[in-house]
Amino acid sequence: QEQLVEAGGGLVQAGGSLRLSCQAPGIIGVISVMGWYRQAPGKQRELVATRSRVGSEKYDDSVKVRFTVSRDNARNTVSLEMTSLKPGDTAVYSCYVYVVPSELTYWGQGTQVTVSS
Repeated sequence: QEQLVEAGGGLVQAGGSLRLSCQAPGIIGVISVMGWYRQAPGKQRELVATRSRVGSEKYDDSVKVRFTVSRDNARNTVSLEMTSLKPGDTAVYSCYVYVVPSELTYWGQGTQVTVSS
């Protein structure tokens, strides 16, 4: 079964930076979209940032100028550079992959990001 391998996350003080990375080895098909979602305690999962295979990006308004998503199509990897972190960014961050033509989605196991004030 295809798995997504995440790395990064952890505890950081407000104003600090963290980098998340995700590899998607063994995916059958073409990865159309890769990116990150997050879920804070008591809240619904929300999109953080995604990047399409051709470079189209989406960001949540709350992270738009602070986070940067990047991907390597050849290696099926996606990264999220997070700067100027705020306590409100505290959540479990999960890697997301959308594959065509199967239209299947895959999720990573999630990595905790905690920002202390």
